Amino acid sequence: MTDTETAAAPEATPAPAVEQQNEDTSRLEAEGDIAADYLEELLDIADIDGDIDIDIDHGRAAVEIVSEEDGGRGLRRLVGDEGEVLDALQELTRLAVQARSGDRSRLMLDIAGHRAARRNALTELANEAIAQVQTGGQDVSLEAMNPFERKVVHDAVAAAGLVSDSEGVEPNRRVVIRAGS
Repeated sequence: MTDTETAAAPEATPAPAVEQQNEDTSRLEAEGDIAADYLEELLDIADIDGDIDIDIDHGRAAVEIVSEEDGGRGLRRLVGDEGEVLDALQELTRLAVQARSGDRSRLMLDIAGHRAARRNALTELANEAIAQVQTGGQDVSLEAMNPFERKVVHDAVAAAGLVSDSEGVEPNRRVVIRAGS
């Protein structure tokens, strides 16, 4: 190549990681939209007022049903006494997303802030158990929890630099925080 020739600049292409992130974001946004459509129809059928917020949280589509009307009391029926109705609705919503998209969904559903409040309470519980392990040097076994609850505890334990395992069989699966060897 001579000084008078210029090399054509290669077209700028996004880095593979950026392309993958954009694809993941688009897929998660589509999951959220499908879930929102499904849940809006459910709210209409049940004649329950609620607004749907869609977000992406920790690599998952996150959908929340909120209501300012009556302080969200109408939505509490969709949560159940201990979140069992919410868990069932989350599974149904995941199945609806899978049926439309063809892909398995890890979507998280929250209703009236139930999961957010539970996450805060579980983080406190985990921190107390972590302190107990650190001071007592003994493993601590927590109460039976659903997968969402165990994940919150495992994340808190990992953030504290300790190790935890899940033991048992559903519905009696629990987190054990290890004191170390």
